[in-house]
Amino acid sequence: MAELNITRNNFEQEVLKSDKPVLIDFWASWCGPCRMLSPTISEIAEENKDKIKVCKVNVDEEGDLAALFGVSSIPLLVVMKNGKITNSAVGVRPKKQIMNMI
Repeated sequence: MAELNITRNNFEQEVLKSDKPVLIDFWASWCGPCRMLSPTISEIAEENKDKIKVCKVNVDEEGDLAALFGVSSIPLLVVMKNGKITNSAVGVRPKKQIMNMI
């Protein structure tokens, strides 16, 4: 699996200090649309592992991070560059649209 699971313990190192753009997928195991989006996120991670970092945040386990990003609906995709949010989108998106966000 090319995606990184992000927790409050590794968030700063893996996301804020990343030298590559970061795509964060906020999800939950009970969320149907999240499960639909998961294979697309895995594909993006595998095909672009040299260019971007793909991370997943389970909102049930990491409520602090979900609150930090103001997550109210999932799946939520957030793109960060140099520690700053540059793009975000709620809901299932086609792969091309996600790549365009990055």
